[in-house]
Amino acid sequence: MSLLVGACAGNADPAPTSRPATSPAKGTATAGTRGTTTGTSINVYAAAGAGALSPTAKTARPMVYVPNTMSNTVQLIDPRTYKVVGRFSTPREPQHVVPSWDMKTLWVNADLGNTLTPIDPVTGKAGRTIPVEDPYNLYFTPDGKHALVMAERLHRIDVRDAPTMKLQRSLKVPCAGINHADYSADLSFFLASCEFTGKIMVIDRNATKVRKVINLNTVKTKGATSPEEAMAMPGSPKNGLLPGASSMPQDVRLAPDGRNFLVADMLRNGVWVIDARTLKVARFIRTGMGAHGIYPSRDGARVFVSNRDEGTVTVLDSATLTKDALWKIPGGGSPDMGGVTADGSQLWLAGRYDAEVYVFDTRTGKVLHKIPVDQGPHGLAVWPQPGRFSLGHTGNTR
Repeated sequence: MSLLVGACAGNADPAPTSRPATSPAKGTATAGTRGTTTGTSINVYAAAGAGALSPTAKTARPMVYVPNTMSNTVQLIDPRTYKVVGRFSTPREPQHVVPSWDMKTLWVNADLGNTLTPIDPVTGKAGRTIPVEDPYNLYFTPDGKHALVMAERLHRIDVRDAPTMKLQRSLKVPCAGINHADYSADLSFFLASCEFTGKIMVIDRNATKVRKVINLNTVKTKGATSPEEAMAMPGSPKNGLLPGASSMPQDVRLAPDGRNFLVADMLRNGVWVIDARTLKVARFIRTGMGAHGIYPSRDGARVFVSNRDEGTVTVLDSATLTKDALWKIPGGGSPDMGGVTADGSQLWLAGRYDAEVYVFDTRTGKVLHKIPVDQGPHGLAVWPQPGRFSLGHTGNTR
């Protein structure tokens, strides 16, 4: 496979400057960026509804790709049989499997190996690994022109040319542990979490400057574990925290109605709600120990939050952001990152510290399967995913 397989230009679908390549469906808001409107409400994920696969995504071989950080492997699971059907080695610590903006390539991020490895989703085969400094996580600008490498240990976001992954420039961030991110409803800016300093960066669309810093360490709000309580709790994941930090923000996702950002906090054991207009903390939702990953349902009615340190998933009503249910893994587990299947019927999550993958029925919350994998499964990707384009991570599509 050549370096440019599945790149975002040249052989890609026409790259827009203000909206996705595929025309938005009837009823979609202006510029096709906000999602379907119903009266005054919107669903920013409407184009990623059940079965809404792009022509490119339809060509992909249905597969779940599991990067194993401690084993330096990626395993392939057939979602029809729930069996591991393939494996390949990677450089050190593969963290996430990330779909490119045009969905033609899946990128394996090996941060300590300083590489990206492309996977052809049509065949499931890995291509030629390329050198990229510290790719802990990977995102894309909404126009598909730039790849945003979350260079966590280097305290910066590297802006790279999406087709070639050549470095264009770097944005230094005033925090440690730059990690997860998501864009606003109009795609004009994004929020990124810094887990080791307990802060959120507000950054412009193309990652040219940090517009604002939200310090979660100082926030005390109803329902939230206080900074003092968080630091005193036995078993709290404090590894890597810098002095003064008492918050460990992880996944960041825009709520389906586009009004708030949701930020999972692994140390404060819940989800921060940040007003997308004022960029102020609006409230806190206690979900469970080690709140980590955030995934909207295909219809946008619910949001699933994985609680890694207690082996549960909290289900939120997306309209009210109140708790609907708590799904428990029989015998416990460590649910981390993953994704919802294209038809919306299942939620797949990596069991980070248990060498297994969990498959939940999204209707009942029942764990349908526990699939043994190599050590250290992390940011698995369920593929293909609905949507017009990918913003990165394990399948943040719009």
